[in-house]
Amino acid sequence: MAIILGIESSCDDTSASICMDGKICSNIIANQDIHNKYGGVVPELASRVHQQNIIPAVHQAIADAKIHKNDIDAVAFTRGPGLLGSLIVGTSFAKGFALANQLPLIEVNHMQAHILAHFIPNVSGKAGNKEPNYIPPRFPFLCLTVSGGHTQIVLIKDYFDMEIVGETTDDAAGEAFDKTAKILGLPYPGGPLIDKYAQLGNPLAFNFPEPQIKDLNFSFSGLKTSIMYFVRDKQKIDPSFLDTYLNDVCASVQHRIVTILLNKLKKAAKQYNITTVAIAGGVSANSGLRSALRKTADENKWDVFIPEFQYCTDNAAMIAIAGYYKYLNKDFVGQDVAPLARMAFR
Repeated sequence: MAIILGIESSCDDTSASICMDGKICSNIIANQDIHNKYGGVVPELASRVHQQNIIPAVHQAIADAKIHKNDIDAVAFTRGPGLLGSLIVGTSFAKGFALANQLPLIEVNHMQAHILAHFIPNVSGKAGNKEPNYIPPRFPFLCLTVSGGHTQIVLIKDYFDMEIVGETTDDAAGEAFDKTAKILGLPYPGGPLIDKYAQLGNPLAFNFPEPQIKDLNFSFSGLKTSIMYFVRDKQKIDPSFLDTYLNDVCASVQHRIVTILLNKLKKAAKQYNITTVAIAGGVSANSGLRSALRKTADENKWDVFIPEFQYCTDNAAMIAIAGYYKYLNKDFVGQDVAPLARMAFR
């Protein structure tokens, strides 16, 4: 039996999880509300709150899993990418815990872990979601990873044989949602609010441009700029424009971001002749993206995999399951390991 403690601290969520023989037995997430009044994550504040939250989170994860700390066989932690100060807290705790208990250390790439969330079993052994006959995606498959900091199309050939075949050249999709929300005067975090209002609006009410980027790469900075000028010009004519049309604007923005993502995903599926497709990352919780992906999958006869909401945002369960597969390969690192704000796939 292999018991893995997973630690996640790449941004503003402190999370700890216990994975026992490939099954997630606990997944504790401590959020940081302190950033709301600043309109975004403040790195220095994030690292300080991680220091306050990490010991209680780990303690609760161990208690919920009904094990003792001496039962743990290895410690997996997010080495990167992420905010350096936040990563330092998680890495330092993982190193200290491992050293004190003479345990091996396992480094995990945050973005790879988002993809491996599709292989998370729950306590009943059903991998990835609540469907009774769920089978995780079979290799090879494509995964669209979308978050506040990353937007990538990844070709997955094995658990740790992954290749980025397309990525954003500037802003990420999640960043486009959050910056648009700020333009619209919505509080942070704005992405979920755009999703909420979009469900009440007409996605075809306003036509925002789709950037023409070569190959399988993305760009969202131009879209963000066009939204900013659109709102400015409309409010010059009618100062109450957003009060009247907020739902339609949100729906139209979400529709354009989703179509940008899925048009590239369709191109990648055709290019690599792959019909097994997944999404991962924080933006994979977006209802518009999830619905459009299901529709696209039906039209293209894809096998589609969408994670449970609890495994979309940053969480330690995905770190623990990645750590479990690395543990089976005896893929360990030494105490000299340091966090990486930018960490490439390897």
